[in-house]
Amino acid sequence: MAAEQGSPIMTKDVAHLGIGVLGGTGDQGRGLANRFAFAGNPVIIGSRSAERAVAAAESLGPDRGIRGMANADAAREADVVIVAVPWDGHRELLASLADVLSGKIVIDCVNPLGFDGRGAYPLPVEEGSAAQQAAAVLPGSWVVGAFHHVSAVVLLDPEVIAIDLDVMVLGDDRAATDLVQELASRLPGVRGVYAGRLRNCGQVEALTANLVSVNRRYKAHAGLRLTDI
Repeated sequence: MAAEQGSPIMTKDVAHLGIGVLGGTGDQGRGLANRFAFAGNPVIIGSRSAERAVAAAESLGPDRGIRGMANADAAREADVVIVAVPWDGHRELLASLADVLSGKIVIDCVNPLGFDGRGAYPLPVEEGSAAQQAAAVLPGSWVVGAFHHVSAVVLLDPEVIAIDLDVMVLGDDRAATDLVQELASRLPGVRGVYAGRLRNCGQVEALTANLVSVNRRYKAHAGLRLTDI
């Protein structure tokens, strides 16, 4: 979908964008919700169960102003939506929310991975990547791939003030990727870096399997830094 010049969501101050996190009861979703709330953005955690979403929001601090709602309500109220759901429910959930997500920026951070005795490995995706699958079922949304390589452990660790990480941002609309880069850079220590069109998201998602191997071998929570930019 091509962004319209002057679209309100593209021109709104990123500091005031309301962020909804679908699948926000999982570690990755709660971690991103936690960090954006610290950055000052209004945050809504979404879940299949509104009760679980409320509990997850309260677990991050009852005075943080983080709200919990059913996924559909979180998607409706948020300006920007982060998709952090399990891969096996990705297509079904987004297809069910296509209408309510129309006209919104949807940030997909899902990594289609499998695990066996030899470790993590990327799963094949018909469309090429989770982000491309999201774009296929959300024709009225601006889909951007980002936040694939952020450790949930680091996101949730209160002793980590600044995260030493570059976030690769991929998408087909310049205004949308610029906005997501700005959002990523609101997190202390993080830099949002444009990394290509959405068709290149497959290898970015797959790289997570390599980082899992690095982290297991070295007992770390490694991310990525890009040099010379």
